[in-house]
Amino acid sequence: MEVKPIEVQSLKEACITQLEQMIICGELTIGERLPSERDFAARLNVSRPVLHQALVELEAKGLVRIVPRRGVYISDFRRDGSLAVLSSLLSYHNGRLAPGLWQSMIEMRLLLETETARLAALQRSEDQLAVLRDVLAEEARAADTSPEALTDLDFEFHLSIAIASGNLVYPLMINSFKEVYTNLTGKFFRQYFGSEVVIEVHQFHEKLVAAIADQDPDSAAQTMSEMLAHGEGYLKGVT
Repeated sequence: MEVKPIEVQSLKEACITQLEQMIICGELTIGERLPSERDFAARLNVSRPVLHQALVELEAKGLVRIVPRRGVYISDFRRDGSLAVLSSLLSYHNGRLAPGLWQSMIEMRLLLETETARLAALQRSEDQLAVLRDVLAEEARAADTSPEALTDLDFEFHLSIAIASGNLVYPLMINSFKEVYTNLTGKFFRQYFGSEVVIEVHQFHEKLVAAIADQDPDSAAQTMSEMLAHGEGYLKGVT
């Protein structure tokens, strides 16, 4: 039986969570001006400093805009939001991606990771190739261990390819949506643990590492594309 530890939110975190959900569901609309911090804090039953700290973090995510001496306004997170908003969107849907967000994630991964695979085949060092081969070996050893171990290794595989691409921004982008990524792949590996589906994923990994080792960018990009399409088909059954 898997038991998750109970986590108690601080007042600031609870305030952030409530405001995020009000914005994402449209209860607070784009461009709307919030009440004064004093009045809004009273409505939320928190202190004014707690509310202010929450608003500062929401502004950093691109969910609100604080205008000195004028007030706090709800932002259009599609225009002003950061990758941090992805975690908020996922949390709001209780781990289930809305159809539009699901498709957006798939399209983003296809564009980003096909390119990281292509670049990795061109730019990888021997040390980076050794890291990828180590991950393959770890996956083979962990095949019968646990879905959680496979989830962690799968993320490490994709991150290592991004690092091997030589692009400094791509690994940061992948790390930015790690929580969303592992939430989805965790469901995938729990659903298909011990099945032929997981074996097929690892076969894709082996083929991709071989293409990177051979410094064949076209094969690497094609294999990544096929692997993501394979995963998309099976993920639809668990999301």
